[in-house]
Amino acid sequence: MAKRFITEMGMGTDVHGQDYTVAAERAVFDAIHHSSLHFFKHLRKSANDMVIDLMVAVPKPKEVDEERLIRSLPYGTVNLFLSEGGLEIPGDDGDDAIVIANAGVIVRLDD
Repeated sequence: MAKRFITEMGMGTDVHGQDYTVAAERAVFDAIHHSSLHFFKHLRKSANDMVIDLMVAVPKPKEVDEERLIRSLPYGTVNLFLSEGGLEIPGDDGDDAIVIANAGVIVRLDD
């Protein structure tokens, strides 16, 4: 049975361009760059043994390039769950909204 070892959260933005994938990638980057994982050796595992549930919320999830987002995680098997959420702040002229994405990264390892 897989046990949860890590839960990380992150937020990312695309300030110009309304690119939902960019905002999502930045949220994932924010989430995973707060940790350095040192327990693999003690568990006799490697980073490639990780099963990662990647949850990302953006205002328009259908506009996210899923394969590109999965590739933003360098190791493990990634299960991607996209949902509607985050935030879109419209520009004063009605153009070029700021897109904000939220990410949750859960890492599990089989025991």
